[in-house]
Amino acid sequence: MEGFTMAEVHVSQDIAASQADTWAVFSDLSKFPDWLTIHDKFYGDPPTEIAVGAVFTEQATIMGMSNKIDWTVEAFEAPSSLTIGGKGLAGAQITFVLSLASTGDLTCTARIDAEFVGTMVVGAIGAAVERAANKEVTASLEKLAGLLAGAHA
Repeated sequence: MEGFTMAEVHVSQDIAASQADTWAVFSDLSKFPDWLTIHDKFYGDPPTEIAVGAVFTEQATIMGMSNKIDWTVEAFEAPSSLTIGGKGLAGAQITFVLSLASTGDLTCTARIDAEFVGTMVVGAIGAAVERAANKEVTASLEKLAGLLAGAHA
């Protein structure tokens, strides 16, 4: 996309829970408030059934800036991958790929790959968005790990 720049984040976290148990939380949009640190609120109710083409609207905050994001489920492969693409204010385009890989009966690795595209994601601002997003995604996955560890303690 000419004229647009991008910030990318790729973070993995080992989770002390089965892939199925982790997937049940990771892919449940109504559980986003429990672990996704950038999540502020939903506008309306998120879909209870995840399917390609499902849509929902969320308010998210990064670097102290709130953005209303209209999300669409772009890909869904239970229990391993969920891709959502969003459009926000100022032409921001965001893609989140949430994926899980089993590493044992009661362990798995959760990964979030995030991409931010837009005219505002340039130079020092783009670098700051990338750093802030990396911090938030890392904190979110740590929170997810803690949530699941607590459920299985």
